Amino acid sequence: MDTKAHKSVPYGFMRLNVVKNFLNLPEAGTSCPMVNFVNVVAGKWAIPIIYRLIIIDGPVRFSVLQKAVHPITQKELTRQLRQFEARGLVIRRVFAEVPPRVEYQITALGKSLQPTLDSLADWMNAHTHEMVSASSSAQSVQQKNLLDEGSS
Repeated sequence: MDTKAHKSVPYGFMRLNVVKNFLNLPEAGTSCPMVNFVNVVAGKWAIPIIYRLIIIDGPVRFSVLQKAVHPITQKELTRQLRQFEARGLVIRRVFAEVPPRVEYQITALGKSLQPTLDSLADWMNAHTHEMVSASSSAQSVQQKNLLDEGSS
């Protein structure tokens, strides 16, 4: 935050803006859109699966999808695909063949996540170096603290 800009704003004005921002929050008990979004994409494999289906943009067999999202387990991929199907993000087609053939395809609703996921990927690419630097600094401080404790 720019401290010069911060000092030039009267304290009462800042407090008023904070109060206004709180007034714009949803009422208690109302679902938060960000929490709902995180619930949709929760899990280690959710985003890689959805993004792979968006990129493929066509029917894909379970085994091909599993290889594309390696090293996901069959159980986890099945669980995640069932959740996506229940939410309308993925269509599952079962063909009456022996052996049975099952294909998955992203829906229009699922495809609508692409701009959001692209922006998350762009942010990650833009800030990875900063996070690695911050992590390295934090580890250095922790190591120094441990050394200081050990020498006491």
